[in-house]
Amino acid sequence: MHRPTIRLFVVVAVFVLLLPVSAMANHSWGSYHWARTSNPFTLKVIDNVTSIWDSYLDVARNDWNSSTVLNLTEVSGPVSNPKRCTSVAGQIEVCNSTYGSNGWLGIAGISISGSHITKGYTKLNDTYFNSPSYNTPAWRQMVTCQEIGHDFGLDHQDENFSNANLGTCMDYTNSPGTNQHPNTHDYQQLETIYGHLDSTTTVSSVIDSMAKSMARPRSIREIMADAGQWGTPVRFDELGRPNVFIMPTGMNKDGETEFEVTHVLWTSDSNRNGGDDE
Repeated sequence: MHRPTIRLFVVVAVFVLLLPVSAMANHSWGSYHWARTSNPFTLKVIDNVTSIWDSYLDVARNDWNSSTVLNLTEVSGPVSNPKRCTSVAGQIEVCNSTYGSNGWLGIAGISISGSHITKGYTKLNDTYFNSPSYNTPAWRQMVTCQEIGHDFGLDHQDENFSNANLGTCMDYTNSPGTNQHPNTHDYQQLETIYGHLDSTTTVSSVIDSMAKSMARPRSIREIMADAGQWGTPVRFDELGRPNVFIMPTGMNKDGETEFEVTHVLWTSDSNRNGGDDE
């Protein structure tokens, strides 16, 4: 019997607190990467954040531009409602809003076709950043840097909050003072991820992407997002909380099933059933 091909549609990484996991020597996020035909490649970052976040987004963009493979250019937003922050094909959108007391500080999501990233987004949760605990430059800078880093295909270097800081925003910590920017290992990992070239590209121009976004109907994913649904939990953390969900979103033009896979990292005070998304 022919085994059907399955393609993942969206993968999400979420930043929260206190889930001890060991450090990783290789911190690529699966095999996900932007398809491109040359390095460095130009990637548009849509600024859909309010003024309090602009400086942190600028620093993060400049930090990641120190990579030999990336050329990030900022585009004034928005192209979507910041609550949904759905982005458009070929670009990354960065948004902030009061997403609710749901246990997460930031989310990064990527849409993928095979292993190729086709668009990305970063959400910064003002519900927590408006509170004294997280309303600090260090927390704002670290989470902005980390979530955007996921949109390139990077994972965390260390997921133990109690370990000594590694000096990178891709490191979990309870004290982000020295973890606000990428480090040498992040740049080396990006060189590894983008060490090969592709015959096609998933990075598109501003005009083409915006036109496609305006012309297309609402996706199943966007409709499902209204209900705040992540689908069926398929993995649980050490406290019994579901942290990986999967949800079918439809079929592509080749008749292959597409899925949304969501990875949730809960705060230490979120209950075992998690919180409400947005």
